[in-house]
Amino acid sequence: MKQEKPVNEQMQENVEGAVEKVQQEVTESRDPWYMVSRRAQFLIVAYLIIFVAFSALAWFVHVHPILPVDIVITKEFQENKNPILNSLMIAVSYLGNQPIVFFGLIALTALAFWVVRLRLEALFIIGLSVISTPLNILLKYLVSRPRPTANLVDVFQRATGQSFPSGHVMSYVAFWGLIFSLGLILFRRDRWWNYVLLIVPAFFVVMVGPSRIYLGDHWASDVLGAYMIGGLLLGLTLWLYMFLKGRGVLTPKLRKPEEHLLDPQPRTRRPHIPAQS
Repeated sequence: MKQEKPVNEQMQENVEGAVEKVQQEVTESRDPWYMVSRRAQFLIVAYLIIFVAFSALAWFVHVHPILPVDIVITKEFQENKNPILNSLMIAVSYLGNQPIVFFGLIALTALAFWVVRLRLEALFIIGLSVISTPLNILLKYLVSRPRPTANLVDVFQRATGQSFPSGHVMSYVAFWGLIFSLGLILFRRDRWWNYVLLIVPAFFVVMVGPSRIYLGDHWASDVLGAYMIGGLLLGLTLWLYMFLKGRGVLTPKLRKPEEHLLDPQPRTRRPHIPAQS
């Protein structure tokens, strides 16, 4: 009579089997490294170009804290108020108002990347979010721009501290923007979760800026400045990531010979030369 395995041993084998299956699916969905490198280089250049105007904008709002164009934009955003729109804007900003919940999500995401053998990516997910917060605090201190007040626009959520640049936007670009970038440069679009890795992060990155303006927490120029500095930080992060990834740092060796994901150039077959008689 065949002896059954203990329950704990069976559970461990099931978990290991599920993890290995996920690892295999993620590995099969990854693009060759030469394609990953080209996409990342394009994104890095785009992020750096966006940053060019940030310094000028920061100086301008420091000298002119209240801009008429900001007031006009906020009033346009708040012109058509309704409960559904209010709930959507509050929901989009929720993570930025709950740092413990946000950090938990960041940690779980990093753990998921680590489990599927994307270990360098997991460290960058945590590292970029950790760096973004003190940088935002420093910039707010240097620019010292006050937040919108109720005598100028409607303030649905009263926040404390300085206004430029938006902390919500910077933190969302650091986390969701990096997830979007990794999803774009690492994977093919041949599985449903490949699209989830793009659509969900893109939604939060795009919507967090309007939500901060609509709720009266920030001026439009605060949001624009946060996208700029967040884009620069993300671009530098991707440059460092590509530098380390290209040298195989924290990159497990692939077990199957056909998995040429880290090849710097595409493999080509040598032409067949028939033997001469």
